[in-house]
Amino acid sequence: MTNRDPLYRRHRFPAEVISHAVWLYFRFPLSLRMVGDMLASRGIIVSHQTVRLWAEKFGRTFASDIRRRSSSQLGDKWYLDEVVISIRGKKHWLWRAVDQDGFVLDVLVQSRRNAKAAKRLMRKLLKRQGRVPRVMITDKLRSYDAAKREVMPGVEHRSHKGLNNRAENSHQPVRRRERIMKRFKSQRHLQRFVSIHAPIANLFHIPRHDITSNHHRELRAAAMDLWKKIAQA
Repeated sequence: MTNRDPLYRRHRFPAEVISHAVWLYFRFPLSLRMVGDMLASRGIIVSHQTVRLWAEKFGRTFASDIRRRSSSQLGDKWYLDEVVISIRGKKHWLWRAVDQDGFVLDVLVQSRRNAKAAKRLMRKLLKRQGRVPRVMITDKLRSYDAAKREVMPGVEHRSHKGLNNRAENSHQPVRRRERIMKRFKSQRHLQRFVSIHAPIANLFHIPRHDITSNHHRELRAAAMDLWKKIAQA
């Protein structure tokens, strides 16, 4: 390529190949070797280690750009939830916040499931979103209420198991990836993956309710166009 973007300097493959590999890895529940096989079917021979390095380097950059572009477009109704993930025999907790449309606001991996961990998530949310929510919805874990009283005392809080299905369902893509990857290797590995995966998943998350098929196709095409713009800028 001539006039290459500095991001791709010293890489022998063009931006289109690298961005496509990163898109495959984070968009679908594929292993590194599966992505390598899919590239090989098109005559592009790379090792799974190369795909891993691409996913970490370029995925982080793409995710940051997507997050910056969508920072003011996410909802004001926050659903918070936590799920346990076992790493090398030790329990860790993946804390997650999504809005009313299912878009991921933030994710945070912590070793505790208590008020201190809930406060850390809320403070990170406030810093990144730059505003308080209209209402916060959680399950019945008391740590949320204790943390909210200190961090967001004026926000309405609804605590009910059945109301929080939206956040609980948002964990499913990471659960699928956990099985494909045969578990995450470390807390840092998990945090790195979910921090990149969440913004990319947001870009291609198109709610199907009350949307015509034509509109859905238009939104999907717009998401793909934006991805190409971000990846090849």
